Amino acid sequence: MRMIIPPVASRREIDRNFSIFFRHHRVSAFNRAVSDLCRFYAVKRPRIEWFEYIDWGKTAGKTYEDGRIHLVHPENWKRGRIYNKERMWIQMVYHELGHYLLWTDAERKADVFMRRMVNGLRRSGRRSASARRLIGVPRRRRANATTVRPRRRIARAS
Repeated sequence: MRMIIPPVASRREIDRNFSIFFRHHRVSAFNRAVSDLCRFYAVKRPRIEWFEYIDWGKTAGKTYEDGRIHLVHPENWKRGRIYNKERMWIQMVYHELGHYLLWTDAERKADVFMRRMVNGLRRSGRRSASARRLIGVPRRRRANATTVRPRRRIARAS
């Protein structure tokens, strides 16, 4: 699948705005980042609602078919979570925006979108082990799991 993503300069600006929002809770920075992304893809801006927790704290974000996105606010993200880092929150936002932009085969495409948005943002050529874990290593998947058949066991005569 070929995926069109914004140029690196635009992605850095979008990422910087998400970071500003996470650290200082400036709504204008978040709105600017989402608007820039929607302008690039020529789509209507999604309705985003903020929550303290979603699905009893199990879910960080949720995208609906009508274009609504429910997100956990950074203030609540920092409290009571094992993975409460800024990078994880930003990648979760990219993931949910990926659902919004690429609704068909949404889960796989949202993960690919998140990885590609983050890829190349760091200026240094080397990436730390923790950054590799956050971005994730693309895994190979079978095209259709139903085509895999279990092996037949041959009964041996005793």
